[in-house]
Amino acid sequence: MDFSFTETQTDAAELAATIFKNECTPDRLKAADRGRFDRALWAKLGDAGLLGLSVPESAGGSGLGLLELCSILVEAGRLVAPAPLVSHLPATLALAAFGDDAQQAAWLPGAISGETVLTAAIAEEREHVPATPTTTAERDGESWLLTGVKSVVPAGSVASLLLVPASTSEGVAVFLLDPTDAGVTVTPQRISDGSEVARVDLARATGTLLGGLGDGAAIIEWLVQRLSLAASAYELGVVRGALDLTAAYAKTREQFGRPIGTFQAVSQRLADGYIDVLGSDLMLWQAAWRLEEGLDATIEVASAKMWAADTGHKVAHTTVHVHGGVGIDMDGEAHRYFTVGKLGEFLLGGTTDQARTIGALLAAEPV
Repeated sequence: MDFSFTETQTDAAELAATIFKNECTPDRLKAADRGRFDRALWAKLGDAGLLGLSVPESAGGSGLGLLELCSILVEAGRLVAPAPLVSHLPATLALAAFGDDAQQAAWLPGAISGETVLTAAIAEEREHVPATPTTTAERDGESWLLTGVKSVVPAGSVASLLLVPASTSEGVAVFLLDPTDAGVTVTPQRISDGSEVARVDLARATGTLLGGLGDGAAIIEWLVQRLSLAASAYELGVVRGALDLTAAYAKTREQFGRPIGTFQAVSQRLADGYIDVLGSDLMLWQAAWRLEEGLDATIEVASAKMWAADTGHKVAHTTVHVHGGVGIDMDGEAHRYFTVGKLGEFLLGGTTDQARTIGALLAAEPV
């Protein structure tokens, strides 16, 4: 059995790595720290075809799969690229999979070209992924009116379209909302790394149903799995980049006449981080492959996200601790990896949340 990446997957990763290396310069990253969205980089990704990489060819994309998508996300995370790929790519795939012809014609071309940003507004005040959203939708003639609050919406302050799960009298459904429409209030939330996260308040805002009314639960599960996979892939890149940065620093920073990497406590922290990154890598590709093959991947996706969250926590703290005072300099590279890694740790639920999900799934299996 061959577990090697295909030539297409390798080429996608190499193209992404080249773009991020050229565009994510220290000056550009410092500027982006004030708002974690580089529009010039976003346009470049669109021009290169990376934003539509996994969108079916019939919808204007390249028709590649989740493994290629994860490949570019890992490269993005490695340089903490200021681009909302983690939310945009799965939202675009959901629109391509479940949207009608009019919805796709209205939003997919811009999503693929880089003219617009799409995101999913899943989390609410007390739950990362609520089974029954407190946000509600009611019919008003031919329209749907949504009321409620979505918190910690990734790229919420720069998005042109929101995918919003809501509860209806006929079950859960997913709606498309334009954040500039009446009844939608987008409030940027201050995050230490400048991420374009927002709170979205809905007061009888008009939404368009995505898919069929009875398909809501299945669409949400489909979307959350891909959002979790994307978050795990980006976080894997973040911890790889953080570990590389920290190992290089430990080789050159000297104390007591020798590099700090030669001290046992430091080398053990770095070795533990290396092992954790390898575990995250294995879990990510197992989950991505199963999803791509149409196999049940519920436990595998949750496991990948759990490893990503746990490794993100450990490596983020190792990065700051080994860098010492430099690590808490908010203008420094180490601090950027720390804050981006910590945000990724809790997106869609951290280690404990994922462990609970896995435990509940295993407990429900017949003996």
